Amino acid sequence: MTKIVVLNTDGGARGNPGPAGTGVVIKDESGAILYAVGEYIGEATNNVAEYKALIRALEQAHKLGATEVRVNMDSELIVKQMLGQYKIKEPTLQQLAGEVIKLRNNFEKVSFTHVRRELNKEADLLVNEAIDVA
Repeated sequence: MTKIVVLNTDGGARGNPGPAGTGVVIKDESGAILYAVGEYIGEATNNVAEYKALIRALEQAHKLGATEVRVNMDSELIVKQMLGQYKIKEPTLQQLAGEVIKLRNNFEKVSFTHVRRELNKEADLLVNEAIDVA
């Protein structure tokens, strides 16, 4: 049986690099929240924070038993890297992308969609709350 989840992830840093956080919201197809977390990750760049949020979301989706994952992110860079439209040149991002690729193997299907920031408010709020508390 297919279990579809929708992941909204966000990562951000105040300064680049600077204090950084991640936000993850996982919903079922009906929109019910299955999991939500914001985490402070220390000093990082925006792109590292975005990747760490994606990794956390994929790990949690696997724990929830998802077979199909629909990822929504407001990071156009990472979505295009995951779709193979942009090369990943920065070594740290190459390593993080490798982790994502391994995690993708846990699912029958993974899709990536770039969404406007205003459609990613829940994850963005979790990022900012995590950085504020740190």
